[in-house]
Amino acid sequence: MGQPVLNSMLLGSTDPERLKAWYRDGFRAEVDGYGNLNLGGFGLVIERRDDVAAKAPEPGRFIVNFAVDDIEAAAAHLRTLDVEWLVHPEDRGIGWFATVVDPDGNYVQLIQMKPEYYANL
Repeated sequence: MGQPVLNSMLLGSTDPERLKAWYRDGFRAEVDGYGNLNLGGFGLVIERRDDVAAKAPEPGRFIVNFAVDDIEAAAAHLRTLDVEWLVHPEDRGIGWFATVVDPDGNYVQLIQMKPEYYANL
């Protein structure tokens, strides 16, 4: 047996259509024939769940991370959608990071690592 590959995640929501539209529009996701989002080869499945609150009670428990080539361009696009910002793009030494909050209260990060980060891998 080979090593398992992480290829998708499920977000439970009380309003899955709103949440799905937010990720689709904010991150230019393609929608497959089942209504799931393709984010650069990683699948985001958003489904109605009766066992979750309308807002994430611990939004830092998991954070959805998006690697971007140009954090300022990604942030500019998100600003056109009037997203809620937790942290605007900031330099953290090894890269640029920003955090927005999705409609269900989950934290979503944009990350643009600096070339020297990759040089030291």
